[in-house]
Amino acid sequence: MGSRIRENPKRLFEFFLEVTKSDGKAPVISRRFPASYTDEGVVTEIPKFAFPCETDGVQVDHFSFVIPDLSGMFRFGFCRHATGHESCLCIVSWLPWFEAFYKVLDHVSEMTAMGDPKGLHQFLQEVYDHDVPAPKVPVSIVASQQMLNFTAPDPSELPKIPGNINLTEYYNALDSANMMLVFASMLQERRIYMISKRLNRLTSCIHAAEALLFPLNWQHTFIPVLPGHVIECLGLMTPYIIGVHGNLISRLHELQEDLEDAVFVDLDTNTVTSEHNDLNKLPWNVVSALKKDLKAEKLKDSMQKTGDALSMAFLKALVRLIGGYKDALKQQPGEPVTFDEKCFIHSRPSHSYHVYLEGMLSLQLFQEFIQGRIESLNAGIRINDIFEQQAELYAERHGKKKTRGNFKDLKVKPNPLILLPPVLLFP
Repeated sequence: MGSRIRENPKRLFEFFLEVTKSDGKAPVISRRFPASYTDEGVVTEIPKFAFPCETDGVQVDHFSFVIPDLSGMFRFGFCRHATGHESCLCIVSWLPWFEAFYKVLDHVSEMTAMGDPKGLHQFLQEVYDHDVPAPKVPVSIVASQQMLNFTAPDPSELPKIPGNINLTEYYNALDSANMMLVFASMLQERRIYMISKRLNRLTSCIHAAEALLFPLNWQHTFIPVLPGHVIECLGLMTPYIIGVHGNLISRLHELQEDLEDAVFVDLDTNTVTSEHNDLNKLPWNVVSALKKDLKAEKLKDSMQKTGDALSMAFLKALVRLIGGYKDALKQQPGEPVTFDEKCFIHSRPSHSYHVYLEGMLSLQLFQEFIQGRIESLNAGIRINDIFEQQAELYAERHGKKKTRGNFKDLKVKPNPLILLPPVLLFP
């Protein structure tokens, strides 16, 4: 299926809205830009996500949501609740640039407070008309004697702490042991719901947990923040990852029977509750190596240097698990590349690996991964992302010859690293 990110979007953002709420009334759109935006179906959905439930409103809060278009491509909504949570600034874009758009919203808030609607309109127009920059290119927006600076993120890099707001929030909310439990549950495609009374913590952690699955992508229901009027979505019997604001927890009692086998993650108390034993199902040496890579001193040391130790730890765990998939790729002269499941199961030496890999064959997230890699190879494209690089290093260290020689006739084309949830199913 490939990535759900729209390639080469024409603009930095699609539209901006200000949504207001007062006196217990339904939220309403009080400002929008540009006036010419025509997709009213999307516009009318925004207030439900901007105010998913009653919140405490004691401080400014940044959070996000996701809405797909009819083809499954993602629109990302970035929100800023003002203190008191009576106003929400929201910007919608095809670009998953969390840090950049939160800065844009903070800038909009400052200009709004200055009482300069003409200057604000000019600023929004400047951002709207600005070319989409290449990765790592600095951007400066000047309007009404105000300047905003940010740098376009590089999707080929692993998320880092403290640079990546989602991963940083996840690191602060859950300890390494609980991150491992969530990771193992996602690899079993469980029903997982997370709770927090902070919207930024809730949505950031859900995006971060999915990002740590790279190069796999979650293929089921993905709702970073669930509007309260559809709380019954938690009763779905299909796999999901859903974020629920803590003020809705009392309503979960209505769904208690439906949630018995779901994995519950309380981000405010660093607690993971599950009736499953998913972590122990992973091969013991994968778990052992992951624990070693996630030691507190190693993570803290990384924050002063590269900052990617946390994301690299989970990437290496997946390299140990599925990095041998190329051993199972077969190609006869003049024929397309195919995948041999038995060879994949035996691409790792021990029985515990064989059992686990056999189970992975039925997972949609693994099927999508294999399908995407094979389609790229058969199209003459060799993916050379950081996962492939780490898989080659692992193979070399364990005495295996390089797998690239299997497909010498194929062109090499680096593919950017995408760290995003691929599918949102919202009833």
